[in-house]
Amino acid sequence: MPITHVAPIVHPEPLAVISRRRRVVAGTSLLGTGLLGLSLSAQPGSKRFYALTAAVAATWTAGGLLSGPLHLGWIQGRDRRLRRPIVTPVVTGVGAFGFFYACALVARRIPLLDRAIAKVLAFADEGSNPLVLATALANGLGEEVFFRGALYKAVKPDSAVGVSTAVYVAATASTRNPALILAASVMGVLFGLQRRASGGLQAPVLTHLTWSILMVRYLPPLFRRGRPSEDRVA
Repeated sequence: MPITHVAPIVHPEPLAVISRRRRVVAGTSLLGTGLLGLSLSAQPGSKRFYALTAAVAATWTAGGLLSGPLHLGWIQGRDRRLRRPIVTPVVTGVGAFGFFYACALVARRIPLLDRAIAKVLAFADEGSNPLVLATALANGLGEEVFFRGALYKAVKPDSAVGVSTAVYVAATASTRNPALILAASVMGVLFGLQRRASGGLQAPVLTHLTWSILMVRYLPPLFRRGRPSEDRVA
């Protein structure tokens, strides 16, 4: 089914569970946003950076899990059969990376975006590859558990995509990095639509993790400091 599809899956919850979920979501949003802003102000590759990013991932994940029951969801084919979403989300993640890679080729010719992206990718370039990848995956998983899990479930279904994306972008704004804010805006909508279409977390989680792996692996060389000047205008 198209990504605009709305999964006919409803998980009714008692008022006590809904109230607890909203309290946990509010507290987690504030704490996670503050930690996220601090983590991107740390020195790339430093112990402080890894400690703070681990704390951010733990905050999003714990907040999501403590908020109440979460669901993996199903993907509905045109034959109306329900299956766990695996292949489609991974392919979507690859496609999202291709889109961002093409955008990066343009962005590095725009000084503001070039500096913003290079600043973020310095954390991948100057850090330990295994730790950087682990950090990216842990935060990708945590973000989906919280934003497309707990937060999405805490608001009204007809506004869940918009609200979850808005809060996701607001949290990312704490980094004061325009490239990250733009990425959160685009991917937040995509993840939200996947969540709505499948009724659960598995699709956005797999897409986010696939996208993160490819971004960390292939994007840094485009913005590596000291690249030949002619490469900028090629």
